[in-house]
Amino acid sequence: MSECTESERFAACLRSLKERSGLSYAALAAKTGTSGSSVHRYCLGTSVPQDYGTVHRLAVACGAAPEELRTLHRLWALADAARDQEPTEPERQGPEPADEPSAQEAGLPEPVAPGVEQGAGGETAEVPREPSRVSGAMGRSRRRMRVGMAVGMAVLVLGGMAWTLPSLTSADDKAGGRGEGTGDQRKEDDRLLFTSACREVVAMGQHDACVREVQRLLDAKGAVIGVDGDFGPQTLRRVTAFQVIAGIEPPNGVVGDATKGALYESGARMDTWSQDKVRRRIREVFTEAPDRAVAIADCQSFLDPLHILPNTNGTRNWGLFQISDARLKDLGGTPRKALDPEWNILAAKRLWSRDEDFHDWSHCDRAFSPSPSVSPSALPSAKPSGFAGR
Repeated sequence: MSECTESERFAACLRSLKERSGLSYAALAAKTGTSGSSVHRYCLGTSVPQDYGTVHRLAVACGAAPEELRTLHRLWALADAARDQEPTEPERQGPEPADEPSAQEAGLPEPVAPGVEQGAGGETAEVPREPSRVSGAMGRSRRRMRVGMAVGMAVLVLGGMAWTLPSLTSADDKAGGRGEGTGDQRKEDDRLLFTSACREVVAMGQHDACVREVQRLLDAKGAVIGVDGDFGPQTLRRVTAFQVIAGIEPPNGVVGDATKGALYESGARMDTWSQDKVRRRIREVFTEAPDRAVAIADCQSFLDPLHILPNTNGTRNWGLFQISDARLKDLGGTPRKALDPEWNILAAKRLWSRDEDFHDWSHCDRAFSPSPSVSPSALPSAKPSGFAGR
């Protein structure tokens, strides 16, 4: 039996919440402002929501408990980062279950999902409406056209971010001073990442000894990371964090020559605060709402100071309180500062102090808000999630 993908794990969790609630797809659509067909795809695992706001609304409508919201957030984050790495399946033909019509078929308006921030002041990406299903040769042709258009758009976006492999390789090579080296110089270097056994770049989706070497070197520099040879979301986050700490531009999560050289030669370290130290410091800074502040950080980053989460519009959120690129600019910060737990906590307090609330982290704040029947002492305490990063 093949191993479940990240999207399948996310879908299974969401599906179990829906089944427990007894709500139909149409009912969930009405409660959350999401089309019934989209909810159906999310529960089948054929599509992953573009933002966590959609996930949160669905889970709350199903009556999810705080711990279930925490788990679902983690699964969505993994599925979101891995979405482009998972093979796409042909669209299922045939009607949806009779008791589970789309919002339009049920007489409900087909709303446009509002943008929701991904982190503190996170930027939003508009979610395009998906085309209707088609069948036969024309359907296959249109699907190929959609795939081609999606690939084209991805290339444009990545090109704008300077994330295409040619430019990445050349920038990384230039920074490392190796790109213009001779073939003889490469042959003389017997370090695994520079041998012919490894590609020019080591990147997301690879599973081999070269990835294992990257993970081993990150682990030796103090990173919390599994050494399994699988370049997945966890390794992507750790590589990106290392690039930020080591001053490698751009910090794109792709291991080119500059990053390879730094992994072997740089004195950059990835040691950071433990979860217990993070909790203590957050409580010291957020004296007005210590428990809630810890819960917000746990929901956002699992109390991992080096947590980095990409958004679908090309921006990223950084550190304990997942401060977005836009908020970093407002606060006079940088990704390097945001990965410093002390700076991140104090920056989050500055955001909180503007209105003395957690509206910058509205999804996590709602997840941990006490219900009228629950006393504050009964709220779940933040505890280690066992998450090592993606």
